[in-house]
This record gives sequence, structure tokens and C-alpha cells, in this order.
Amino acid sequence: MSNTPLKGAAVIGQSGGPSAVINASAYGVIKTALESEYITKVYGMHHGIKGMLNDELLIMDEEDPKELERLLYTPSSALGSCRYKIADPDVDDTDYKRILEIFKKYDIRYFFYNGGNDSMDTCAKVSRYMAKAGWECRVMGVPKTIDNDLFGTDHCPGFSSAAKYIATSIMEVNRDAHVYDTGMVTIIECMGRHAGWLTAAAALASAKGEGPDFIYLPEVDFDLDKFLADVSKCYKETGNCIAVVSEGIHYADGSFVSEAKTAATDGFGHAQLGGLAAMLANIVKERTGAKVRGIELSLLQRCAAHCASGNDIKESFMSGETAVKEALNGVTGKMVGFECDRTNGYVCKAKLFDLDSVANYEKKVPVEWINAEGNNVKQAFVDYCLPLIQGETPMVKEDGLPRFCKLKKVFAK
Repeated sequence: MSNTPLKGAAVIGQSGGPSAVINASAYGVIKTALESEYITKVYGMHHGIKGMLNDELLIMDEEDPKELERLLYTPSSALGSCRYKIADPDVDDTDYKRILEIFKKYDIRYFFYNGGNDSMDTCAKVSRYMAKAGWECRVMGVPKTIDNDLFGTDHCPGFSSAAKYIATSIMEVNRDAHVYDTGMVTIIECMGRHAGWLTAAAALASAKGEGPDFIYLPEVDFDLDKFLADVSKCYKETGNCIAVVSEGIHYADGSFVSEAKTAATDGFGHAQLGGLAAMLANIVKERTGAKVRGIELSLLQRCAAHCASGNDIKESFMSGETAVKEALNGVTGKMVGFECDRTNGYVCKAKLFDLDSVANYEKKVPVEWINAEGNNVKQAFVDYCLPLIQGETPMVKEDGLPRFCKLKKVFAK
């Protein structure tokens, strides 16, 4: 592929679950693309790849630049998201023919997709198909996932802010749970289907002396009897106990502990989990007779822009900006990730990864970062995570409340 910039339009889409900073990544793409002399028009897919298939593209050139800048501090997916798994083009190329048709209609030469594992898979498939079809374009993945489970990259945009929110919330719950002269057991459920990065963030609260007594991750098998013994012993000795559990904890046979494991699946066939904290709270109450409260952080941890990490905002913008600059230089079929150095302070740089190596691979919390008992994490995790949550958001507020970006959303004809 030539390193000469292509002349043509660019399009960006957002996919999967939202985050506090996914729009910062999108702004990195949009702003950099709008400033390029080679990119003739900048479009946004309305609800991800489904917007492309439905010929629903937003004209980003029509938006107020000052309003676009608010994307840096606006949570969730401003362009609209989706959960849609396109087929393998060798099995069914219907969607790809349609995408190529839209590419030709708008002369799209730059394709940016902002999302997690499944989004990188979509990106990789589109890249391969366009190369096979002979349509010259540059395809780049811009990572996003609070789950922090993308291969290769040191961490993922969105994780740091979610981790900061979780740690902050647990510090506050810790204070609340210890206010009375009568004790209580508190069980807090965090997101994380197969990777426990978010749940492990509770250890940041522990590093400040305000954390949980136990942390349970899906990287190790869950033993209900041992869990009850842990909690009962702690409650008996101290009069209080806080345990943080990942929604994806599972028994040795692989089955999810969550009572909601069979409730539904998302568009990619993943189990929709939830209700774990309430279920465990009931079991603990029956076993100990203690006052027990189950707390499910649920969606609150995804889009807490008011508690966003300054580093996360900057790095998310950088990932989008880098994707455009590299595409203009001829790069295609890559995802922009991060390479970090923590030896003398904290330095984060962009690094490119092959989409094929990233797609559909889940990065887990290293087992050596989990204690021998399987009920907490070690200092190594804190050393890894603490630099990521530094810095505050300069979010603008009106009447004491956040002022989020308001797009006009002008559709292309």
C-alpha cells in the first residue's frame, strides 16, 4: 500500500458498550480528519456499522467546532452504537457488498471503527474484504473497552476512568458501611465477563486504606464455600466485611455464579450477566444472620464522565488522532494501542497492532497478580493501574450540572 495520502472521504463509527471517553477518541479522529487537506468530507456512522449498511451517515463537517470539542468530556457514544456481528465474508458477503456500495457512493477512502474486541473483528473483516475487492482505502481500529481486555495494548481507553469511578465509589461505600455501631456485610458487583480488570480496580481503594476486604476475579475459579468462610470469618472478627465480585465469576465447571446467566445474550452471543451481588447477599444473610447489602454498579461505572481520568481523556484523543495520521501515511489494517513505561514516572505512547492479532482475543489479569487465596490482588496491579487514573476532567457545568455535547446530526443524502 502506498504511503501517499489518498484523496477522499473519511467515516468513523462507534460500536459496543459506551464509556466515559469513547467520544474523546471519536473527537481525535474527527478533528484530525477535518483538518486534513486530503480528506474531503468526514462522516459519522449513525449507530455503528448498521448506520453504514442503512446509508445513515452524519456529516461531521456541518457540526459546530466548539460543540465537537465538548466530545472530550461527554460520555457514551455520541454517534450512536450497535451490537451487530457481520458474517465472515467467505461465508456471506452480503453486508460487505453493501458497505462497498456505500464507500463508492460517498467516495470513502478512510474507515475508522471505535470499539472493543468485536469491533476490531469487524474492522479486520472490512479491511480484508476491501483489499480483495480492489477498493483502495485505509482501515484503522480505534480501541475502546472499559473491560481492558484487548490484546497487545498496555491498557484500553475507557478502562482508566471506569477504574477511577469504581475505586472512588468503593472508598465512599467503605465510609458509609462503617458509620454505625452495628456491623454490616456489603457485596459490590463490578462489570467483567471473563477479565477482572475492573473488579481489580477496587484494590486502588485499598491502597488508600479505604478498600474492600476481598476481591474475586473471573481469572480464578470461584468456590462458594470458601467465599462464605472468608466473609463469615472477617465479619465475626471485625464486625464488618466488604467483598467486591466480578459479574463473570464462575465455578470450576465454567458455569457462571450469576443467577442471570441464562436471562439473555447480546448481539454477539455473550451472556448478559447481573444480579450476582443480590444473590450472594441473600446467601450470606442466610449463613451469617448479618445485615447484608448487595450493590450492583451496573451502567454507572461505564459513563461516569464526572469522575473521568485526565490521562484517559488525553490518551483516548491521542488514539483517534494517531489513527488518522497513520492512515494518511499509508497505514491500514491496524489498531492504535498504547505502550507505557512506568520505571521513572509514567509515559504513554501510541503503538500499532495488527487487527487480526487483536480481534476476538481477551487479555486477562495476570494470574501472578492474584494472591494465593484467590480472594484479592497484589501490589503489582496497583502499580500498574494507579498511574492510569491520574488527572481530572475540565468538564464544563451549567447550573451545577454537566454540559454535554449536543450534535445537530445532519444526515448525508
